[in-house]
Amino acid sequence: MDLRNVAIIAHVDHGKTTLVDELLKQSGAFRANQAVAERAMDSNDLERERGITIMAKATSVEWKGTRINIVDTPGHADFGAEVERILSMVDGVVLLVDAAEGPMPQTKFVTSKALAMGLRPIVVVNKVDKPDGEPDRALDEVFDLFSNLDANEDQLDFPHLYASGRSGWCDAELDGPRENLDALFNLIVNHVPRPRQQAKIEDDFRMLAVTLGSDAFVGRLLTGRVESGKVKVGQTVQSISRIGQKIEQFRVTKIQAFRGLQMQDIEEAEAGDIVSIAGMTKTTVADTICALAVEDPLEAQPIDPPTITVTFGINDSPLAGRDGKKVQSRVIRDRLYKEAESNVAIRIADTPGGEAFEVSGRGELQMGVLIENMRREGFELSISRPQVIMREEDGQMMEPVEEATIDVDDEYSGAVIEKLTGTRKGELVEMRPAGAGKTRIIAHVPSRGLIGYHGEFLTDTRGTGVLNRVFHGWTAHKGAIPGRRAGVLISMENGEAVAYALWNLEERGKMMIGAQTPVYQGMIIGEHSRDNDLEVNPLKGKKLTNVRASGSDDAVRLTTPITLSLEEAIAYINDDELVEVTPNAVRLRKRYLDPHERKRKARENQ
Repeated sequence: MDLRNVAIIAHVDHGKTTLVDELLKQSGAFRANQAVAERAMDSNDLERERGITIMAKATSVEWKGTRINIVDTPGHADFGAEVERILSMVDGVVLLVDAAEGPMPQTKFVTSKALAMGLRPIVVVNKVDKPDGEPDRALDEVFDLFSNLDANEDQLDFPHLYASGRSGWCDAELDGPRENLDALFNLIVNHVPRPRQQAKIEDDFRMLAVTLGSDAFVGRLLTGRVESGKVKVGQTVQSISRIGQKIEQFRVTKIQAFRGLQMQDIEEAEAGDIVSIAGMTKTTVADTICALAVEDPLEAQPIDPPTITVTFGINDSPLAGRDGKKVQSRVIRDRLYKEAESNVAIRIADTPGGEAFEVSGRGELQMGVLIENMRREGFELSISRPQVIMREEDGQMMEPVEEATIDVDDEYSGAVIEKLTGTRKGELVEMRPAGAGKTRIIAHVPSRGLIGYHGEFLTDTRGTGVLNRVFHGWTAHKGAIPGRRAGVLISMENGEAVAYALWNLEERGKMMIGAQTPVYQGMIIGEHSRDNDLEVNPLKGKKLTNVRASGSDDAVRLTTPITLSLEEAIAYINDDELVEVTPNAVRLRKRYLDPHERKRKARENQ
């Protein structure tokens, strides 16, 4: 069967996964009466809850005698390693752009990778039926983006379509019939080249492992595209690392190909096919699986280096072990190294003593997803504040800079610019009207300055602003950047918080816990209204007497406490604080629970 391999790339929430749903439906991949969940490709629980794609996944449809392998990629730069690996499997990309928002930072990130690999994109302007959609402006901005990314003439001469993924139509003209996705199917078949590997069927078998999975019955499953030759079930093959070292020989026990949303067993795969292979025990991502006669590995795409590091440690608080079953450092270490094996953007390093581990990755969201997965698996952890990874060039300290793209109501733009360019040492690159009373601000801000800024940003914009960020490059170290200005309220007792005590403490600041919440000495229970930390007693009850007075027996009415999400908690803490993560709770605490130890460390730091 004729074959096409294509990836769909776009910014977060521009409609990739919804469009793939419609492609599957209209190609006949589902039965007419089959019940299919919305956003079928987002199979992970976290993906469904957050509405974002985290893991790259493949599917396959048939269209008029041509099999089209479609890869749905993440839209967030924190999961960029998934994109970098996946693009090596395809021969074309469909770039999806929101008609109202136009190209966004993550669009720029993913597109730059595709253009650098020589892929010729198909541009689809999605959501053209939105009231604030401006498809022609979005198309012009795409051309400008390609030009800025040094696209060649063939790439700049891109075909484009107008679509509404949710409504299930795509047309070459804006005022087309709006009936189905036939125009997109036909353009993929006609514009995306056949796999070059199909000309190499007679060569020795080679395949680059791109993603790692596992199955309870067959063990490890490595997915990739067959670059040359053929492979059959039962054939003995070998694996070679990216540096040319032979890893193992093994017998192929199973070959699976993507058919709709299902994996189907096949007996033989040939050059150009995207398949999963089982049978190996040591082979992992970026290794080459090949015939025994092959000596040299295939070239793996380089992965951008991590930019932040977070320390994962055991939970040593007084409440440790109450929720989770996996609390030992040995178990945490095994889980982190298992994650690093399949996620090539993450790096793990042991700290002296072996009780904690430094985990380096792309951003706070990537770290948050890893921690959230671990807590759901029953782990208890203590997490440090993210630290930016510096590097030295010609004797000068360099730090990572991110491009922040902000859409904000006109009235709040001044406060945002003041924060970014003032205290956070950013540089304003562009500021222009975005329509509907909004302003678009583009600034280059040190990564250090954006850690912990999102909550402050939402406060400054009354929750109406949208902040997107993507790694931009490196710059000379810009000096000290102040962290959180407010101090915290610290519990000085162990027990359960009392409503009367919290009621009296509300004048000291905002509470982060409610009544009957277990607390311990050194646990952070609120944010102080001033810039210093304050130790308080949340267990102090009301003195009971037999004297009654007017007004003294008013009912206690507590203000709703602040509830921080996992990512917000990690960004909120200072260097001398930790986030305690368990399956049922996210707590903040001081690094040193003993008050005398805290004071001694504070004196040392001064």
